[in-house]
Amino acid sequence: MEKIIDESKQGSALRTPTKIQNNRNLYIESYGCQMNFSDSEIVASITAQEGFNTTDQLENADLILVNTCSIREKAELTVRKRLEKFNAIKKERPNLKVGVLGCMAERLKHQFLEEEKIVDMVVGPDAYKDLPNLIQEIDEGRNAVNVILSKDETYGDVAPVRLNTNGVTAFVSITRGCDNMCTFCVVPFTRGRERSRDPQSIINEVNDLWDKGFKEVTLLGQNVDSYLWYGGGLKKDFGKASEMEQAMAVNFAQLLEKVALAQPKMRIRFSTSNPQDMTLDVIHTMAKFDNICNYIHLPVQSGSNRILKAMNRLHTREEYFELIDDIRKIIPDCGISQDMITGFPTENEEDHRDTLSLMEYVRYDYGFMFAYSERPGTLAERKLEDDVPQEIKKRRLAEIIDLQRQHSYERIKANLGKTQEVLIEGPSKKSDAHWMGRTSQNTVAVFPKEEFKIGDFVMVEMQDCTSATLLGKAVGYSTNN
Repeated sequence: MEKIIDESKQGSALRTPTKIQNNRNLYIESYGCQMNFSDSEIVASITAQEGFNTTDQLENADLILVNTCSIREKAELTVRKRLEKFNAIKKERPNLKVGVLGCMAERLKHQFLEEEKIVDMVVGPDAYKDLPNLIQEIDEGRNAVNVILSKDETYGDVAPVRLNTNGVTAFVSITRGCDNMCTFCVVPFTRGRERSRDPQSIINEVNDLWDKGFKEVTLLGQNVDSYLWYGGGLKKDFGKASEMEQAMAVNFAQLLEKVALAQPKMRIRFSTSNPQDMTLDVIHTMAKFDNICNYIHLPVQSGSNRILKAMNRLHTREEYFELIDDIRKIIPDCGISQDMITGFPTENEEDHRDTLSLMEYVRYDYGFMFAYSERPGTLAERKLEDDVPQEIKKRRLAEIIDLQRQHSYERIKANLGKTQEVLIEGPSKKSDAHWMGRTSQNTVAVFPKEEFKIGDFVMVEMQDCTSATLLGKAVGYSTNN
């Protein structure tokens, strides 16, 4: 059932398929990473061809799709609770169909369909173009499944339907899969090996977004720094490419420059980076272009060399410090955030102190911190005993979170008295009289509405702050408008 797309023939244009008359409704929920939310927009585009409008009203749905995440146990438990609810609804509405997409679909396909029998359709992250066939299968009363991982699929020729959009910011997927076999991570097993999207198709999508009024894009991938386009195929097969293909290859720094030049008034962000793959040419490219935001999400996971090795993170804390020093030197006002896992197997108090000392050195703007949860199928689950007691995990996590809160407040407070550019994304959640937007460093700023509107670039004088939000007053439009 796998469809292989010849990427070497793509890139000239995004194909927006001709829609048939839409008389059914798709309700889609997304969990997990930004890539899942981006994938849901691809799914909405493909299902539109089959006569589905997207709806945010569950009671109007003919088809429910849940785009799932397997990165942590809590995410899977959340999805299971939602599936229980949807199955209760199905008992009252027999014609309603329910499908699971994404990483849980890839990991638990047989359990969902054959053992628990809680869904009608299971679709892996590389199989969304097969949705027309799968929908036909369930319409005819049969279960449907396609979870085959592709060597080529990037959905580079699909124009996504923007879901729940503010009309200002959008995601653009540039790579799929991951070759970094971190021992705690399921992504290589659920999303396959790394392959990159034709740079011209990326630029076409960015240009299309600008024409539709969007002002900021985030280039997405499990590991954007590994981006490498040489005509299609897996990154690991680059060595087999012809000399001409290798000579014409485009890496992430070059892609970043192409996108920045294509739309010089559009803000560019990217996520996620891996310290072992980020190169200085990426940092220099960021410094070269004003429209590339001064912000990097740079997960480290642990501050202990011993734990980093056990995680198969191919860098040391010293190498991470060197990278941080280079970023601060080249882009002094760069915002940096982290991912951190505490309680990884065999982690002791010395390892934990190493993590705290790394945080003290970097002083992140903010972070995403979690206690380790064993993921079935990973190398850590197969080879390492989850031997750190839960109460110790909770205590260490609380200490990490407390320290990050201190650093976040310290970092945000340093902005007071400065005037910074903010892109207005929408009303403040707490006050209809205020706008909310983000600075280049990805810090949320709130200020009185006055004459400004959504999508404006505004210069804001920062006057006060909370631990996570800047409070200020707009002093005029940015020259970027």
